[in-house]
Amino acid sequence: MIRLNVFVKVDEAKRAEVLKAATELTACSLKENGCIAYDIFESATRKDVLMICETWQDEAVLDAHQKSAHFVTLVGKIQGLASMKIEKFLF
Repeated sequence: MIRLNVFVKVDEAKRAEVLKAATELTACSLKENGCIAYDIFESATRKDVLMICETWQDEAVLDAHQKSAHFVTLVGKIQGLASMKIEKFLF
């Protein structure tokens, strides 16, 4: 399995728009083959930090996810509004 922790740092003025795109990304991703878990977390101490936590079956399904139309569109939108840092864990 593969776990991705995606940290999103966003200005308060753009936070609602980023959260909307991340919520749509989560809903679409949860329907994908090989998606074990996908969720968004908001920091309790920092309003400018969100985290998307993803768990995938294997590299093949993660690769398919990253090529999907909703991923390309919504991640592109998020990247235009915020900065993102990814941590990847294999287990």
